[in-house]
Amino acid sequence: MAYAGFLRRLLAHLIDMLVIGAVGVTLGALVIAVAPDNFTALANVAPVTAAIGWAYYVLFESSPARGTLGKIALNLFVGDVHGDPISYRRAAFRYLFKIFSTLLLGLGWFMAAFTPRKQALHDVMAGTLVLRRVTYLVTGQEPPTEPGDYWDGGRWVASVRPAERSS
Repeated sequence: MAYAGFLRRLLAHLIDMLVIGAVGVTLGALVIAVAPDNFTALANVAPVTAAIGWAYYVLFESSPARGTLGKIALNLFVGDVHGDPISYRRAAFRYLFKIFSTLLLGLGWFMAAFTPRKQALHDVMAGTLVLRRVTYLVTGQEPPTEPGDYWDGGRWVASVRPAERSS
């Protein structure tokens, strides 16, 4: 497994903030267009945008995509400590634990730059990893003629020599 480094995670987070921010600005513009003098309605845009952000992270990270749009764009995904998909519940707790990462003056986020498995504080608390999809290009000789396993460029293949007939 390849762990996602701090800078990749930061860039993915910035992409996600652009998406959620665009939704918040759009909602604010709609509220101003519909009710320009209603400041109570405008004040409700922030909590609604926060709820949309929560749903965005939790639903995307617990989905088969295993990551938000920012993570998908950078070939990153969220998994448990074994690399398996995370549940909706774990994704929800992971999102809530981000509050602790932020409350510690952001130091919980910077842990991803220094921990061996590139985990931020909320990842450690939730038991998750942010991993990188790595693709390898394998080139080589023709498949061997001797019995054994070999890589055919897409999978491992067991080659077995057919039994020789005696006449």
